Amino acid sequence: MITRDAGLELLKKYNHEEFHIQHALTVEGTMRYFAEKLGFDPEYWGLVGLLHDIDFEQYPEEHCQKASELLREGGLDDDFIHSVCSHGYGLCCDIEPTHQMEKVLFATDELTGLIGACALMRPSKSVQDMEVKSLKKKFKDKKFAAGCSRDVIRQGAEMLGWELDELFQETILAMRACEQQA
Repeated sequence: MITRDAGLELLKKYNHEEFHIQHALTVEGTMRYFAEKLGFDPEYWGLVGLLHDIDFEQYPEEHCQKASELLREGGLDDDFIHSVCSHGYGLCCDIEPTHQMEKVLFATDELTGLIGACALMRPSKSVQDMEVKSLKKKFKDKKFAAGCSRDVIRQGAEMLGWELDELFQETILAMRACEQQA
């Protein structure tokens, strides 16, 4: 296992666009929140979140395939690589999320993008004052943040056995908790 600083260095080796780095930090914070809430190791979950899109900026056509090579070169093991790559299940790979952490990553990756887009539309430009009702309205508008797959978000909630409202509420809370750090 590598340190968080080494993980950030590895991320920045392959990602230079502020948007991608910001997304990685947001997913890292979200994963740490869920790990703490569910009784798991926030360092490990956070690192998986931080590195989940390591290959996306430079290798978008090989997303979740090139990641294994980059992560292995970075000193990460097969379990870690499986966790990272499973968030692309059914989209760009056939690695199914099996562990609770992998299911949370699958469910929240797209959702953090949708919540982030919603926050930018608010006068505050923040998730601090966002409510589930506002998010649900944007979720139903397929033209809003069209790149965020509603089907993946629904499938993720189902994998976890959670209602959509619960996933929305908890992910908003997770993003509130890490908004200042990300």
